Amino acid sequence: MIQWRSAVIVATRSGWAGSREYAAQLPSGETVRALGYVDVVGELAPGTRVLLNTTALERGLGTGGLAIIVAAPDDLPEPLADVRAVPGHLVKARYTPSQTMVLGVDEQDSEHHAALAEADDLAGLPVVVADLHSALPAVLAGVHETAPDLRVAYVMTDGGALPIAFSRTVAGLRDAGWLAASVTVGQAYGGDLEAVNVHTGLLAARHVVGADLVVVTQGPGNLGTGTRWGFSGTSAGEAVNAAGVLHGRPVCALRVSEADPRQRHRGLSHHSSTAYGRVALVPADVPVPLLPGPFGQRVRAEARALCEGSGGRLSPYDVSCDGLDAALRESPVRLSTMGRGHDDDRASFLASAVAGRFAARLLLEEPGT
Repeated sequence: MIQWRSAVIVATRSGWAGSREYAAQLPSGETVRALGYVDVVGELAPGTRVLLNTTALERGLGTGGLAIIVAAPDDLPEPLADVRAVPGHLVKARYTPSQTMVLGVDEQDSEHHAALAEADDLAGLPVVVADLHSALPAVLAGVHETAPDLRVAYVMTDGGALPIAFSRTVAGLRDAGWLAASVTVGQAYGGDLEAVNVHTGLLAARHVVGADLVVVTQGPGNLGTGTRWGFSGTSAGEAVNAAGVLHGRPVCALRVSEADPRQRHRGLSHHSSTAYGRVALVPADVPVPLLPGPFGQRVRAEARALCEGSGGRLSPYDVSCDGLDAALRESPVRLSTMGRGHDDDRASFLASAVAGRFAARLLLEEPGT
C-alpha cells in the first residue's frame, strides 16, 4: 500500500547533490520532513502544493523515514521538446510510476560502447565488497590512510535505495575527493555512470573510470526480516562472484558489531556468514580486524571458522587496526551504522576500514595485480 498525503512546502531545510529536504505542512497543520529529487520535481519554492508518499514516515522506518515528494501538480517541470531525441534507453525503477530513462555506459548511444563491447577482464582490480552502505566511508578511510592517491570508484547495487541522490554519504565523499566516480547498477540510478548489472558496473569502473580500486555496497536502507536468508545483503555474495568471474580480486569486508542489540549481528554478523560463506562461490580474501580483548578473539575465531568452512575458497588475513581510529575520525562524512556512531560501535567501522587498508596494500605491495 501507499499512504498519500497532500502538503504545502514551507521551507527548504537542506540540500545535497540532486536532493532537497523540505519542511512540508500537512492539512492538519503538522510539519514533516519531505525529500524531493531535483530531477523528478525540480526546485520547489515555499507555497508550492505537493503530493507526498508518507508510508515509510508513518510506519516509523529508520533510513526511509521521510516523506517522499511524488509531484508538484501545479508546478510541473517543463516537458522535453522531444524525448525521443534524448540518448539512452535504459529504464530503471521499471514499470513503477516513477520509472526513469537513463543512458547506460555500455549501450549503443554511449561514447564508451566500443570500450565495453568486448570488455571481459578486470585484470586483478581489487574489489571491496560490503553488506551495508554505512561501510562505504569506513572502507574509504582505510584506503585513504594507506594510499590517498588511489583512484576509487563506488558501485551501488539496488538492494537498498534506488536513487543514489538519497545518499548524503556519496555526495560528501565525492565533494571531498575520496571517490572518483559512482556507478549505479540494476534498478539503482543517478550515478556518474549507469550500468545494467554489477558485472557491467565493475567493467565500467575499470575501463571507463580508470579506477585503481572499487567498493561495492547496496544503497542506503538494508532490508532484513530476521530470517536466515531474508536480507538484501545477500547481494554482497553475488558481487564477490561477479568480481571473481571477471578476474578481479574480491575482498570481503566483514560486518561486525559489539553493540547491536540483535544477537545475530553480534560479533560476526550472520549476513557475512551467509553472503560470503554460502552465496559467494569464488576465491576471495577476508581481512580480519585485530581487535583487542575477548571480543577481538571472538571475531577472529568466527572469521577463521567462516574461512575454514569454505573449503579453502576464502583466505583470512589478520590486519592491524593501528592508526585507523584516527583515519575514521577524519572521514569527511558522518559515520553511522544502524544509528550508531564510531564511539558507539567502534568494531563495526574498524572491520570495514581494515578491508580498505588491505585492498590498498595489494596495490602497493603487489603492483599489477
